[in-house]
Amino acid sequence: LGVLGESNRLTDKEREALTQTAVAASDGLPIIVGTSHPGTRATCDLSQMAEALGAAGVMVTPSREAVPNPERIFEYFQRIAQAISIPIVAQDHPASTQVHMALPLVLRLLDEIPQIACIKQEATPTPPKTRALIAQMPTGRATILTGLGALYGQYDLASGADGFMTGFAFPEVLQALVRARNAGQHERVHNIYQRFLPLIVFEQQPGVAVRKEIFRLRGLAQSSQVRHPAISIDADTAVQLQAVLQTTLPDIDITQPIPI
Repeated sequence: LGVLGESNRLTDKEREALTQTAVAASDGLPIIVGTSHPGTRATCDLSQMAEALGAAGVMVTPSREAVPNPERIFEYFQRIAQAISIPIVAQDHPASTQVHMALPLVLRLLDEIPQIACIKQEATPTPPKTRALIAQMPTGRATILTGLGALYGQYDLASGADGFMTGFAFPEVLQALVRARNAGQHERVHNIYQRFLPLIVFEQQPGVAVRKEIFRLRGLAQSSQVRHPAISIDADTAVQLQAVLQTTLPDIDITQPIPI
């Protein structure tokens, strides 16, 4: 239920059903539920619902206002923290929210709201802000994850990010990148990143049509139809996607975890 998916096109009942399904299918894995909403009260309510349904945490983006106000952003996160008892992932994604959280504000959030356990750092350029966060926050205070479809994955990991939290349709690639970085295998990180970069870039087209088609091809979804008024993948793009997949993963069964 992230800001770049289709959460804004779901009804509240659908959000509830989807959260219930994810928690039930997780087999004990922690589920983080996106609960962002332009209104503070609504975000608190959605966060409380997620907690009641078994979510391990919630992910929240700052709310955009006509006149940017760092104090209001702080209060927004503070009220959400007061409404729930589970951890919060604070998502910093100006491209979708049009809210630019300066480094001092992010550090204040970490300093004064202990429930914020993770920063999802997607403010480009991501590596400099990630390095600055790590340098100025207390060691181990919070997890720093990056997203953006792993577009800058190699460089985000080199800057010290702990890992990824993104919708790239081949999560086993992200796992391999993190394992290689943690093992000090920098050449392997580079090689994996270079191998999959064309697919990462292709998937980054606006909307979720390409990603949903990959999920369908992987056997993870019955349909790649997107919610109106968005447009589903067209025939030409589908052909291009098949070409990229065949070049990146020649003759590999993508319905199974892929070898890396």
